[in-house]
Amino acid sequence: MKIVSFTHRDALQRVGALLENGASVLDFSSPAAAIPRPPQPLEAFDLAGSFLREARSLTQRVQEKRELDRLRAAGAVLARKDVQLLAPVPRPGKILCIGLNYKDHAAESNSPLPERPLLFSKFSTCALAPGGTIRIPRGSTNLDFEAELGVVIGKRATRVPAARAMEHVLGYVNFNDVSARDFQFKDGQWQRGKSCDTFAPFGEFIATTDEIPDPHRLRIRLRLNGKTMQDSNTDQLIFGVPQLVESLSEHVTLEPGDVIATGTPPGVGFARKPPVFLQPGDVVEVEIEGLGVLRNPVVAAAANN
Repeated sequence: MKIVSFTHRDALQRVGALLENGASVLDFSSPAAAIPRPPQPLEAFDLAGSFLREARSLTQRVQEKRELDRLRAAGAVLARKDVQLLAPVPRPGKILCIGLNYKDHAAESNSPLPERPLLFSKFSTCALAPGGTIRIPRGSTNLDFEAELGVVIGKRATRVPAARAMEHVLGYVNFNDVSARDFQFKDGQWQRGKSCDTFAPFGEFIATTDEIPDPHRLRIRLRLNGKTMQDSNTDQLIFGVPQLVESLSEHVTLEPGDVIATGTPPGVGFARKPPVFLQPGDVVEVEIEGLGVLRNPVVAAAANN
């Protein structure tokens, strides 16, 4: 299942699934879908809850053409062009990020491999929709890009061993760990440089784990204005998804809708000679095998932002 969050003709946040090779969207909130709305938005991403279970069952029936015509006639199947996609989890509880987690990126940086995952975070206000505009913050001239595999948690996890970690994963997304390098390096710690508004574009959809048999064997690329800047494979991850869930959940409770950004491969802007930083008018695309394309334009912050 390819899960999306979106709006349609109003400001109501909806959850649905892509159908027909992405040409249409099944609206789980439609009365015709007959799925009770979860009490809290993040419960829509809970593998242990009834909403996701009923949504998956309905999507399966529609894909088998058993209810497609009925739901389309009832307005529960919408043309993709008529909806506005949001970030797949519009307001994650936590965005947890991992630094220096690709072997080829460590080699590029002349850095030793870390002994355990290097954790930092982004605020939930960083979340940005597919197609949303990345804003260069006032005072920054060194805005960078980082293509990453995002992992969406689907089940509460506390001190979960790696052997059971995948039971807690809902699925995967394209993620761009946008970074103001001048803020990051000047501050001596990473929070401001990683957490400005719009610094966490992800999507367009969550591909559930059944859609991606092996998250550790996916081509990952980033293009800047059509030019490939990063091109690697998730087989270069130092700590894979099970190891990350185990390590993070040792001290931090992971909850449905939390997003883990697993690190970036080589080719980021600040490591290039000469460096390449994002400019107003640029378009950044992240493409991971099986996860579609995340595309975002770049603008300078308005004077009052």
